[in-house]
Amino acid sequence: MDELVIDAANHVVGRLASTVATLALKGKRVVIVNAEKAVVTGDFNSILEQFKVKLTIVRTHYNPERTGPKTPRRPDRVLRRAIRGMLPYDKQKGKAALGRIKIYLGTPASYYNKPKYVVKGAYFHMIPGSPYTTLEDIWRSIDPKTWAVWRESYDKFKKAIEKKGEQK
Repeated sequence: MDELVIDAANHVVGRLASTVATLALKGKRVVIVNAEKAVVTGDFNSILEQFKVKLTIVRTHYNPERTGPKTPRRPDRVLRRAIRGMLPYDKQKGKAALGRIKIYLGTPASYYNKPKYVVKGAYFHMIPGSPYTTLEDIWRSIDPKTWAVWRESYDKFKKAIEKKGEQK
């Protein structure tokens, strides 16, 4: 079965997640690349505050010392969690559908030259003055050390791919 490769750049996270969940439930294999470029609509400061509350303040009633649920920080995992929330992941068909979805930061070499699709209903049309942010910006604000390590290695990877393309 062929894979459907979706470029998440400039796609709204929730809309993309619902479309991908529907495709996966229908039996399609879906690969999402550039997860860090997915868009979250709204004011950056309020979105960042919501993430920080999830990460630090939220406690459970049965263990008040624990500092919050396990909340993903990396953009690929945030997007995967959004998709999982739209699947019946506690049932067999939801687990199978989640297994058919692959999400990557950046574009891996194996998907570099494959055609990438745009989900029309999820595409974010940039309107001047409308507040939005990307998952990468949120990640950079929440976990700057991990983001810097990833950014450095991904930049090296992109240079190597470009150099390889020039040699051909």
